[in-house]
This record gives sequence, structure tokens and C-alpha cells, in this order.
Amino acid sequence: MKLCNCFHPSKVQLLLLLMKNNVRVHLALLTVSLIYGANYTIAKDVMPAYLGASGFVFIRIIVAAILFNIVALFRTREKVKDKKDYLELLIAACFGVAGNMLLFFNGLAFTSEVNASVLMLNAPIFVLIFSVFVLRDRIRLWQAIGMLIAATGALFLIGGSAFEFSTQSASGDIMVLLNATSFAFYLVYVKRLLKKYTALFVIKHMFIFGTLLVLPFAWSDLQTAEYAQFPLDIWIAIGFVAIMTTFVAYLLNAWAVQKASPNLVASYIYLQPVIATFIAINAENQSLSWEKVIFAVVIFTGVYLVNSNRKKA
Repeated sequence: MKLCNCFHPSKVQLLLLLMKNNVRVHLALLTVSLIYGANYTIAKDVMPAYLGASGFVFIRIIVAAILFNIVALFRTREKVKDKKDYLELLIAACFGVAGNMLLFFNGLAFTSEVNASVLMLNAPIFVLIFSVFVLRDRIRLWQAIGMLIAATGALFLIGGSAFEFSTQSASGDIMVLLNATSFAFYLVYVKRLLKKYTALFVIKHMFIFGTLLVLPFAWSDLQTAEYAQFPLDIWIAIGFVAIMTTFVAYLLNAWAVQKASPNLVASYIYLQPVIATFIAINAENQSLSWEKVIFAVVIFTGVYLVNSNRKKA
């Protein structure tokens, strides 16, 4: 009797390899979520009390750019294959480094850690929208409904139950929401580059461009900061954000996008509010109101609808 070839050694090995890669991707994304979740509270300790948001962003980018280039010297000999790719790398840097970080940190300076982390939940919604135009995906009815629900939750969170956009944190909330849009576009757009180059090569060039793009915005903050007055814990916080939140997190994130879909990568953003809120409350920097919990549940419901049944789309 002829045995079924379903468990042929080569097929088993391939299955094990795929499972191993999947585990690595999820571990990488979980690590990124933990780092980003801590980032909200740690960054608030630095700015604006000690350093302006844009100056903080520049230090973060230039330190990471140096680290990426040092590692690249030993890890890759890649070169740009097409001169047109320089433009794509520049666009990726605009949305994934400069616009992303400037909007996020300037927004975080005016809003709370909890608000910022919950608003970032909208990034997967924007990933889906951009996927339609860039990757030619289709939007189903339940996904459109999910977008509307999530957008409603975000609007209430920004403006409060009375939609009063004159509140102190409204401008910060809007910048964080724009940051979620920028980051979402980056996740979709960079996928094309990651099919041609390694994650390290792409990220290295993005941060070189990002340094140049952010410098004009950061120049004033860098000149007015009193570095000699920074206590040790602030330097440690800056080091954490520059090395862990930027160098480690960006590299792991880009590697995950290379191995998986932008939608999967974006879905891990759902963990960040939980981590950020836990850290903020335990650090006694932030309170959690029932109003914020309700708005967060509304956003969670929306993003769940958007990402559920994706395989049936």
C-alpha cells in the first residue's frame, strides 16, 4: 500500500521552518510593543521639561543612525540597485522617521500617555486604507463600519464627550493621530523596498535621510537646551529612547514587515495602550477615567472589525 506523501520529510521541514519564522516574527513584534509601551512615559519625563520635542527627536535619530551604520559595516555589503530607489528611501524616511517622530513626540508633549497610546490604535485602520491604494487590497462592508466606529472613538477621545476641541490636549491628540497616519503609510510603502533589500540596509538609509530632514525643526531646541543641568536619570531616559525605542525597535519592526504583512505588524499596536496605561498609572503620572476606558473600547471594537475576517476579503 502506498503511503500518503502528506508527511514527506521535505514538507515537514518546510512546515517547521515556517512555524519557527512565525514564532520569531511574533516575538519580535511583542518586544517592539513592550518597548513602545514604555516609551510613552519615559519620553514624557524628558520633554518638554528638559528638552524640546523636536530636539529630542533629532538626538534619537542621529544616535540610531550612527548605530545602524556601524552595524551595517559588518553585516551587509549591499548597494542601491536603482537610482530611483533613493527617492523611495527618502519618501520612506519622510513618513517613517521624520514625520512619524516629529508628530508623535510634539503631540505627546501636549497630551497624556494614555490618550497617545489609545489614538495609535487607529494606525491599523490607516494601514488598511493605504493598502487599498498601494497594494490594491479591497475593503469589505464590515471593515468600513469598523473604520467609522474607530474614528468615532478617536474623535470622542480627542474632544471629550462634548466634542470640545479647545481642551488643552486636543492639539497633541491631533498630532498623535496624524502620526498614526504617517506610520501606517510607512508600513505599507516600505514593503516594496524590503522586497529588494535587507531590513538593515533600508533602515540605515532611512535614518541618514531622517537626520537631515529633522535637523531644521530641531535646531532651536538643540541650542536652547541646558545639557549640563540634565540629571542622570534623564540621560538614561534619552539613551533608552535612542537605543531601544529607535535602534532596536525599528530594526525588529522592519524585519517583521519583511517577513509578514503590514496588517499583522500594525495589529500589535493594540498591545501598546495596555502596556502604556499600566506603566503610566504605576508611575503615578496618569489617571484612567471611565470615559477613556469607554472610548478605548469603542476604538478596539472598530479595529477588531477592520482586522477580523481579513482572509475572507
